Amino acid sequence: MEPNLFKYVWKNTKRDQIWILIIVLLSMPTYFIALVVPKYIINGPVQGLGFEGADATATTFRIAFNVPTWISDAGELVLFSGFEFDRIGTLIILSSAFLLLVCINGYFKFYINLFKGKIGERTLRRLRFELIDRVLRFPSAHFQRVKAPEVASMIKDEVEPLGQFIGDTFVQPVFLGGQAATAMFFILTQSVWLGSIAAFIVIVQAILIPWLRRPLVGLAKIRQLHTRAFAGRIGEIVDGISEIHINDTTNYEKAELSTRLGDIYYIRFALYKKRHFLKFFNEFLSQITPFLFYLIGGYFAITGRLDIGQLVAVIAAYKELPGPVADLIRWDQSRLNVQIKYTSVIEQFATDNMIDPAAQKLTKGAVEPLTGKISVTNLSAIDDTGSKIIERASFEAPVTETIAVVGELNSGAEAICDVLAGIHSPATGQVTISSKSLQDMPESVIGRRIGYIGPRTYYSQASIKDSLLYSLKHASEPPETYKVFGDHDDSLVIREIRASATSELVATTDWVDYEGAGITDQADLTRRIFASTEIAGLADDIYDLGLRGTLDPVKNADCAEKILKARVVLREQLTQLPLSKLVEPFDPKKYNPQQTIAENLLFGTAVGNALATTNLATNPYLREILENTGLRNKLFDIGVKIAETVVELFADLPPGHPFFEQLSFMNAEELPDFSAALARVGTMKADQVNSADLFLFLKLPFSYIEPRHRLNLLDEDFQNQILAARSKFRDNLPEALADSIEFYDPETYNTASDIEANILFGYINYGIAEAPAAVRKAIQKVVSELNLREDIFNVGLNYNVGTGGKRLSIAQQQKLALARVLLKQPDIFIGNNPFASLDQQSRIASIEKLLGLASGKVENHKPFGLVLSVSELELAARFDRVLVFEDGVLVEQGPPDELKQKNGRFARLLEKA
Repeated sequence: MEPNLFKYVWKNTKRDQIWILIIVLLSMPTYFIALVVPKYIINGPVQGLGFEGADATATTFRIAFNVPTWISDAGELVLFSGFEFDRIGTLIILSSAFLLLVCINGYFKFYINLFKGKIGERTLRRLRFELIDRVLRFPSAHFQRVKAPEVASMIKDEVEPLGQFIGDTFVQPVFLGGQAATAMFFILTQSVWLGSIAAFIVIVQAILIPWLRRPLVGLAKIRQLHTRAFAGRIGEIVDGISEIHINDTTNYEKAELSTRLGDIYYIRFALYKKRHFLKFFNEFLSQITPFLFYLIGGYFAITGRLDIGQLVAVIAAYKELPGPVADLIRWDQSRLNVQIKYTSVIEQFATDNMIDPAAQKLTKGAVEPLTGKISVTNLSAIDDTGSKIIERASFEAPVTETIAVVGELNSGAEAICDVLAGIHSPATGQVTISSKSLQDMPESVIGRRIGYIGPRTYYSQASIKDSLLYSLKHASEPPETYKVFGDHDDSLVIREIRASATSELVATTDWVDYEGAGITDQADLTRRIFASTEIAGLADDIYDLGLRGTLDPVKNADCAEKILKARVVLREQLTQLPLSKLVEPFDPKKYNPQQTIAENLLFGTAVGNALATTNLATNPYLREILENTGLRNKLFDIGVKIAETVVELFADLPPGHPFFEQLSFMNAEELPDFSAALARVGTMKADQVNSADLFLFLKLPFSYIEPRHRLNLLDEDFQNQILAARSKFRDNLPEALADSIEFYDPETYNTASDIEANILFGYINYGIAEAPAAVRKAIQKVVSELNLREDIFNVGLNYNVGTGGKRLSIAQQQKLALARVLLKQPDIFIGNNPFASLDQQSRIASIEKLLGLASGKVENHKPFGLVLSVSELELAARFDRVLVFEDGVLVEQGPPDELKQKNGRFARLLEKA
């Protein structure tokens, strides 16, 4: 990248800079005229010069130039004779002209600043894009030496100040210098002495202030390095939070970060002290000049050497001078700061052995398959410390062959897989596939024709579907319209984004390379996804996530209709033996004994916290319903009985006793509070206790379920009261709570509940041990009968995997990685301990499945070559070829049967296993 910021800006914004410089120059005449007009207003209509008589008039806006007499006998060339006005008229006209000039100069400033902002933001976007491009071209080994938060901080925060300065790079010194020079020229034309004084002060400021500010540059660079390191340290803490907790190093980390924050504080405070001293000194120099103007200019005015209009005009002109001069000084300081920031950043993005940009060229459509042989010749590789991890390895094998790579930890078995996948570059030697060097292959070939899984696969925060399709996002068609990220109502913003978008690199278009992947349409893609996840063992997990997911019945009307139909079919099946006692369905006219009192009262799914069970006792509307239906006193009495029972049973147990895990009303820490409250309440009724105790006991019954807690507290009359309160609660629900609950309706899909709950539309009986499994089996049967599995599967595909896939289990992450590779159907599958996090039985099953796929025995899946680092040596015997590594050296290779007969390293490893 260009090391000089000015050259970088000029190279990328030359045309825009020239245009805005022209606009700046055009603004100077009106700026000068705006300085002159106040003089004519003071000397003319205000003081009366030129208006000696009561009816005297003066010529205004006359335009004439002095010329030689051979051109004009009068000695002047009159272009416009002007207008005649009296004294008041002249005052009005000149003042109006001044106002017009103010508006014109203001618009010039507005246009110039707007255009500067446009230049700055465009160039900042380009700079950030180039930095991101360089990150994507870093060699893999370089990422072992950098911290992700530091890189993100540099791209996001450290180049941010450059955006403002880039627009000012050339325009600001010309614009401000032009204004200062114009004001200075005007002052000199009015009084050489006053102009000289102003010029002297300005020169002192221009020389002394930048010189005094230079120490700030070093402090600014130190601050930048410290804040960058601080960001990296925060990232390490986030990534290693489990290690911090498990090793009790929380306070150590706090101390270490406190020290860093202290260092940053002292650096920043030193900057503040120097910066504000310079501000004081600069303002002092700026105030010296008006003092001299008043003293010397006043003396000249008194002695008649300077008229009042000139003095007022000079003072007014000088008011325009400190601003541009101070801004020029600030511009020079910003120039030093941003150049340091720019240099510091690009130094971090300049590294050796970067990937050639041509290797990442956008390629659309299918690429040629890899055929022929894999040839490795005298291959050596080193790690980031310079130690050899592979030494002069050579072998040759057909692309379609299955190859097991075996060896102990750090033997080179893992490294050879990374080299063959193009992740690790060889130090010497060569790898060729289809007679083409792997290092010279573009990413469009490696990324589409070679599949790779390592010990860990990183996932961005996206849905399962997006994570799967990531392996197919190679190219997009130019969009007809551009979708803008976020909500933008400003049409100017949208037009600007559309006008500057690169047609080939728009992320909001569909990037799935259907042609390259051999996919005909969306239906074919869905079938491919299901097949890949089924093979990887992930389909059932996605289906389960879909059952626990939600959908919008408006956008997915067909699916919602199927779910309602499944609800009816399941209800019919649950009425028959042996399923008739397993589920208590939701019925608007019946009390459901399997639900809590709160759930029976609301008869719906709470949305948000307003009607959450823990907040019901304090909800004003619900308390009004309870009082009107006479339920408040009854619930209070039930709460007291629950508290008495719990305190009696659990009071003598230690806080950590397992019985407390079965207690849903309160936790062990709350027992003393309830015990004290019972002593205060005694036999008092609800209307006799204070509000705190009333709330304390009212909240207990809302979690009560008779079949589960078995305290025999609910009778038929109470249940009827609940049903009556349910009806009033729904009929009189205020608008403020309308969005806080989704009521149950047998004919309507409940958007706040998951799909499984919508199909079930009831609660499983607590008293039957095998009820959950039997009901789940019944649901699966109904789903299969109504062909609803694919719809639920598609809902599961929308499940967000979380940052780094952390919302998935380790096993699910491995399955997702396998499914993603299988989805693109590579010619060669390379695995570097791809199933390391699975148990041995699962690893063996996964490898056997891969061998079956590689052989082409699985329907609708083409065969492929397989290179796999294998720790289960008995499985290695089922591969076509075995590579045995030891201390980075390929000590043995060949078909497994031949290696067994040789009784060499492989045979001895088998014996040890």
